[in-house]
Amino acid sequence: MAERDGAEKAAGRIPVLELFGPTVQGEGMVIGRKTMFVRTAGCDYSCAWCDSAFTWDGSAKDEIRLMTARQIWEELTQIGGDSFAYVTLSGGNPALLPQLGELIDLLHERGVRVALETQGSRWQDWFLEIDELTLSPKPPSSGMTTDWSRLDGIVARLAGAYRTFCLKIVVFDEADLRYATEVHERYPDVPFYLQTGNGRLEEGDPQRLLPYLLDRYRWLIERVMGDNRLKRVSVLPQLHTWVWGNKKGV
Repeated sequence: MAERDGAEKAAGRIPVLELFGPTVQGEGMVIGRKTMFVRTAGCDYSCAWCDSAFTWDGSAKDEIRLMTARQIWEELTQIGGDSFAYVTLSGGNPALLPQLGELIDLLHERGVRVALETQGSRWQDWFLEIDELTLSPKPPSSGMTTDWSRLDGIVARLAGAYRTFCLKIVVFDEADLRYATEVHERYPDVPFYLQTGNGRLEEGDPQRLLPYLLDRYRWLIERVMGDNRLKRVSVLPQLHTWVWGNKKGV
């Protein structure tokens, strides 16, 4: 009985790898927003260029903490004090965790807005409680395959509930841009963001990385501006990499 009770308690806890901030959100429709981050462990994808592979490849398994929603809130306030009103749930893929609903409710009770990014491979009912939700299906360069029927269903449920959400595609090359155009044409009424990919995750010097990132951003702008299929899109850099390079926890 005690063993079962322990398993049930653990099942309700959230596997956390990082709590940090406040910092600026570097991606998507809330780029530049002051936020705290909760990074969860686990992902159902294994993207070739993932900048957070430690969340799913086992390399940080000893750093995972199983935390309650209240413990997470207490640590967020220890780190950020009363200087924040926004929390971003990140991963990995937080959409694997049904128990995140309790944390989202607690944050809202404290007057904190919540953002989430996920690839659109899993649905959770608490999606309907997220203040700003980004669906970021992965392009060909990731090595992953999009389940279109599942993504269709998630988009339809969010749209039907009149929730605030957007689509964002990371672009590394021409094949990714073609994929992004297909996604935009498939869901033309959803706010759409294109973002440059970072193909130099091993570069430790931010000053050496920045010219490469600038060049990739310039390339993406030039490719999008003349395309009449991409009239209502935003083209973004990955802001935090411009400032801190590949540093974790910022």
